[in-house]
Amino acid sequence: MDHAPPADKDSLSVEAASVMRYESAWQRVRRNWSVRIGGTVLLVLVLVALAAPWLGTVDPTLFDAGSRDLRPGQSGEITTLDGDTLKHTFLMGSDSFGRDIYSRVVFGARVSLVVGLAAAVLSLVFGIAFGLLAGYLRWLDGVLMRFMDGLMSIPAILIAIALVALWRGSPLTVIVAIAVPEIPRVTRLVRSLVLSIREEPYVEAAISLGTPAWKIMLSHILPNCIAPLVVQGTYICGAAILVEAILSFLGVGLPPDIPTWGNIMAEGRVQFVEYPHNVFFPGVVLAVTVLAVNILGDGLRDTLDPKMAKRV
Repeated sequence: MDHAPPADKDSLSVEAASVMRYESAWQRVRRNWSVRIGGTVLLVLVLVALAAPWLGTVDPTLFDAGSRDLRPGQSGEITTLDGDTLKHTFLMGSDSFGRDIYSRVVFGARVSLVVGLAAAVLSLVFGIAFGLLAGYLRWLDGVLMRFMDGLMSIPAILIAIALVALWRGSPLTVIVAIAVPEIPRVTRLVRSLVLSIREEPYVEAAISLGTPAWKIMLSHILPNCIAPLVVQGTYICGAAILVEAILSFLGVGLPPDIPTWGNIMAEGRVQFVEYPHNVFFPGVVLAVTVLAVNILGDGLRDTLDPKMAKRV
């Protein structure tokens, strides 16, 4: 009678332990209140951004001289692009050009969320690639990390302003300008993880078997870096949303014809004392969004980090 070799039992036990570990992590994530609260708020914001054409009451770029500087809740008449005059209630008031603040805030959620997510993904992709190379290839470590150290020595906002100033302001330019300063931070994180993981017995066994370096980095090292990178990605997303608002507020971000929370506050800061609603409403939404992203990141850190998970 044939018997299965012990190696097969060992491999099955390893796979079963891996599945149980991931199931346990998922259960901890579901039980964590920080993940629940932050995830729920972000889900609502995503749904609002997707439904902006239906939730927005009017065109966010529509100018109307007769409805300038209205208080929240006041009504006025707006003239559509077709020449029709409609009675409209400005839920969050109007700005000095007669544009509806509520519609601009709703449509601005699209830009802010897309910029934040795209900047986080872009910085993670390049940071992971550079971190894997620097941590695994010793001859490349010194040169690559010295370049990253030099890039980190420059304030992130200055790098973003300089990159946006070189090219015309556009969503792609802003995303790249925000992602570039974050790449060295991701690179250092991945490098530190690779330096410890590459000394593990299973990595040394793969090396001794002649496994190509790229396969070791992608199959054996990278999967063990996912949890810290997910947490880091949430923080980058929150920081990117905030930096985009700062750039727009300073007038070096997206053009004024694109409704963003930063543009709305920038245009309303001149009349802040008399009409604070122009800055208050987009500022509150911006603060809630960044807070939700950070709360989600804290919850993921507490559940995915083995050391923190013991306390949950």
